[in-house]
Amino acid sequence: MEQMERRPERALLVSVDTGELDVESSLSELYELIRSAGADPVGSVVQKRPHVEAGTCVGTGMLREIAAHCEREEIDLLVFDRELTPTQIRNIEEVTGVRVIDRTQLILDIFALRARSREGRLQVELAQLKYLMPRLTGRGVAMSRLGGGIGTRGPGESKLETDRRHIRRRIESLREQLDDVEKHRALLQKRRKKDGVITAALVGYTNAGKSTLMNRLTQAGVLAENKLFATLDPTARALTLPGGSTIMLIDTVGLVRRLPHQLVDAFRSTLEEAANADVILNVCDASSPEASVHLEVTRQLLQELGCSEDKVIPVMNQCDKVPEIHALPMIGRGVRISALTGEGIDTLLQRIEDALPAGPRRMELFLPYREGELLSRLHERGQIEREEYGGDGIAVTAVVPADLQDLCKMYEKE
Repeated sequence: MEQMERRPERALLVSVDTGELDVESSLSELYELIRSAGADPVGSVVQKRPHVEAGTCVGTGMLREIAAHCEREEIDLLVFDRELTPTQIRNIEEVTGVRVIDRTQLILDIFALRARSREGRLQVELAQLKYLMPRLTGRGVAMSRLGGGIGTRGPGESKLETDRRHIRRRIESLREQLDDVEKHRALLQKRRKKDGVITAALVGYTNAGKSTLMNRLTQAGVLAENKLFATLDPTARALTLPGGSTIMLIDTVGLVRRLPHQLVDAFRSTLEEAANADVILNVCDASSPEASVHLEVTRQLLQELGCSEDKVIPVMNQCDKVPEIHALPMIGRGVRISALTGEGIDTLLQRIEDALPAGPRRMELFLPYREGELLSRLHERGQIEREEYGGDGIAVTAVVPADLQDLCKMYEKE
C-alpha cells in the first residue's frame, strides 16, 4: 500500500502591533516566507499592545483565543512575526499545545532548505546553532516532535540534545572551516584583480527577479522560482558588454527586512564579496508597493558593509507588470527593465559599461634599469607576458592595472 503524501503544515501567523513597524507589510512577507518553507498559512492574528508581554508575547486573553482557534481549525504551527525568548516559546506551547517558531527560526529553516554548496551549509548551521544555543533547555513541544516540520531542518535534534560544550566545540569547528573557505575566496579575489577581471554583483530584496535577470544576461541556467530565497549560494557567470569587454556577474542571496543578525554575521563574507564588486546592481520588484522600501533595505546593508554608493545602479525589474512604466519613481542613474521580456536590457548593459572603472590595459614597455621598483610593482600587481633584458634596459609586455598606467606611459613603445 502506497504511503499517503503528508499534507503541508497548517500555520497560523501571530503579530503584536506596538507601532514599531508596518505590521501589514511584515505579515505579507511572513506569508511568503511560510509558503517558501512548504507550509500552508491559513490565517493571521494581530493584537495591538503598547508593548510585548514578557511571558507570552501576546496577552493572556488573546493567547486563550489563539489556543481555541488552533483546536478548532486543526492548526499545526504558530509562527510569530518577531523573535521570541525561550520562556515565551515554552509558555505559548504549554497553553496552546501547538508547536511555536518565530520569524528568525523560520528564515533560518528556509536557508537550511536552500543551501547547496559546502560554504552555504556551513554558514546556515553556524547561524542555527548560534540561535539555538540559549534555547537548548525547555524546548517543550518542539523537542517532543523529533524531525517534525518547519523549524527542525539543519543541524538536527541530536545536536540540540548534547551539552553546551559540544555545541560550542561545533561552533568553533564551523568557524574554522568557514575561515578556510574565506581565505580561499580572498585568494580568488586577489587573483581576479591581478588578472584584471571586472565584477558586477546582483543584490537586492529576495524574489525581486535577480536569478531571472542573471539568466537573461548570461544564459546561466540559474534556478529562478517564485519563492523567497530561491537562490542562496552565489553564482558567477561571464557577461559580455556592448563594447565587447567581458566581466564577471555574481548573483547573491536575497535580503529581507529584519534579516536575522545570525545570518548577516554568517553570510558577511558572501555579502562583502558583492559589496566589493566594481559595479553593484540593486534589483527590486517595480510592481511591489514596497519597491522603495526594498531598495532602501539593500542600500543600508551595502552602506554597513562600507560600499560606496557611486558604484550602485538601482534596477527596477518586472516593469512588464506595471501599466505606466515611465511613471515609476527613479533614483539617480537607475534603469527600468523586465528581465522576463527583455525590455530595458540594452539600456542596462550600457549603464553597466558606463559605470565600469578604468580597467587594466596591455602595454609594451621599455624600462631603463633604474626603474626596477616599477618592474617589481608590475610583477606584483600586473601580469607579465614577456620580459627581455638588453644593454640599455628591459623590454616588457604586461597587462598593467589602471593605477599604474600613468607611470608606465613614458616608457610605452610607440
